[in-house]
Amino acid sequence: MQPSESSPRTPDGVVAQAAEAASLSVLDAGIADCFACPRLVEWRTEVAAVKRASFRDQDYWGRPVPGYGPADAPIAILGLAPAAHGGNRTGRIFTGDRSGDVLFAALHRAGLANQPTSVSADDGLELRHTRIFAAVRCAPPDNKPTPEERDTCAPWFRRELELLRPTLRVVVTLGAFAWAAWWPAMKMAYGVNPPVPRPKFGHGAEVSLPGVPPVLGCFHVSQQNTFTGRLTPDMLDAVFTRAKARAGLA
Repeated sequence: MQPSESSPRTPDGVVAQAAEAASLSVLDAGIADCFACPRLVEWRTEVAAVKRASFRDQDYWGRPVPGYGPADAPIAILGLAPAAHGGNRTGRIFTGDRSGDVLFAALHRAGLANQPTSVSADDGLELRHTRIFAAVRCAPPDNKPTPEERDTCAPWFRRELELLRPTLRVVVTLGAFAWAAWWPAMKMAYGVNPPVPRPKFGHGAEVSLPGVPPVLGCFHVSQQNTFTGRLTPDMLDAVFTRAKARAGLA
């Protein structure tokens, strides 16, 4: 896919287009058309062209991946970035990979998703009371965005928070990267300074500040965590039970 005339191609372009988005649907369209990080554009395009052998007959999305879920969600789940052969392939966050298998099974058990699987963008999945998005919207090499790429993508994240703000009651961060990304975005969206020193990430950590939704820490649903037992289904269930309670859904 080639950039259009309106595609953001610089950090300043991202700032301007994100600020102008009057709704989540407009924001999602802007995110999907972003070309501001050359390394990420090159990587996502290469992955979409070369493909994994098991997906060689599929057309990859190969673009930034917008958030997913209702615009009036009281619960937000913040991840790191799309997976190269997951969201970057299917066009929907946490869809088509092992991490998504674990996450959506837990959301279904919690009553926050209508089905326990998320395999493609047209599989009928519906989220209830929950919006999922990532701190960085393009799949990065080795799942490691650079600080510059994180900062370039941050205006999309901040604007999404602003648009969700009327209904948002709790945020679950998946992993230390998302936990760290929350604090500057929170300051921009809510005008509240983070604590000094910054609270340390940990599974089950919770920070509540006046006028801001509480933020909950959760180990990332990566294979490294779920295959080794560092993150178990019971641990995920406990996090989402608490998130529902903070959102007034219990």
